[in-house]
Amino acid sequence: MTAEDDKIGDVARLGGHARAQSLGQEKRREIARIAARARWEKTEHDDGLPRATHTGVLKIGDAEIPCAVLENGTRLLTQAGFLAALGRSEKPKGRSQQVADGLPPFLATVSLSPLITQEIIDSTVPVQFRTVTGARALGYRADLLPKVCNLFLSARDHGLLTAQQLGLAAKSEILIRALAQVGIVALVDEATGFQEDRDRDELNRLLALYLSEERLAWARRFPEEFYRQLYRLRGWHWPTGGKRTPLVGKLTNSLVYDKLPPGVLTELRSRNPTDPDTNRRRWKHHQFLSEDLGQPDLRDHLLQLVAIMKAAPTWEQFVQMFERAFPGSNPTMDHLDESSA
Repeated sequence: MTAEDDKIGDVARLGGHARAQSLGQEKRREIARIAARARWEKTEHDDGLPRATHTGVLKIGDAEIPCAVLENGTRLLTQAGFLAALGRSEKPKGRSQQVADGLPPFLATVSLSPLITQEIIDSTVPVQFRTVTGARALGYRADLLPKVCNLFLSARDHGLLTAQQLGLAAKSEILIRALAQVGIVALVDEATGFQEDRDRDELNRLLALYLSEERLAWARRFPEEFYRQLYRLRGWHWPTGGKRTPLVGKLTNSLVYDKLPPGVLTELRSRNPTDPDTNRRRWKHHQFLSEDLGQPDLRDHLLQLVAIMKAAPTWEQFVQMFERAFPGSNPTMDHLDESSA
């Protein structure tokens, strides 16, 4: 840098100082607030911390544990919640979350040291994240909780715990019994509301694979034997003119499309609506099934179905056999009687 550059820099600094002095106190405060907000926003977006998309409170027995699901799908329990669930103070001493030998506060005790493995140490690394409001927070992976509980129970069995720590083992036993009823991940998903979004995302992924983006050209997908067996079981006369009773469509939904993955029939009805003038659908539902997954699945289901139909001497026996092979209620069939034909 030259002497001339230094001189220019000095003038710029003096000019900035003079401008600051000329501004009113409130104006200087406002500029400072804007600068602080800009620094905070930069930190918020540049620190690389994952953000929580869902939060909630997990209730296990009498314990209430704040939890979250991050944008990368990681399920977390907050450190304070972890400690509270085990009957420990929610505010550990000191600012560091990893205290002794790389262990979190709830495992930093001499009594547990003989049972601490490297695997446990590796699984107790805290996860920093941002809450839905942007605040920094700290948590531990949700599947760590049952591991910690089992650790305290094992320590109790080996006689390693002090009289005071036996209360922690009792808390752990309550938690582990409750967790035995359902997985910790499912509990967190339910508590945060992530379950609904997860199910919706999984359904969208399924439909993207199961259904065709464009309607396929018509081709015979339902074998004639399916209809012949259906008429035989129902005791109907085979139509010589080729026009089938409208009840065939209702039964086809119950026997076939209702048994495809959940959500498929609803989407098929949306893509292939009923014409209000004719009260009929313009296309066949199977024309909207994908060639890679939807069509083969339909074919396999029909092969099983026709085999069951052939083996059944009566409609009543067929219904029993069908419901054993494909569990679930079939309201359309349940409400049909012979007079409906």
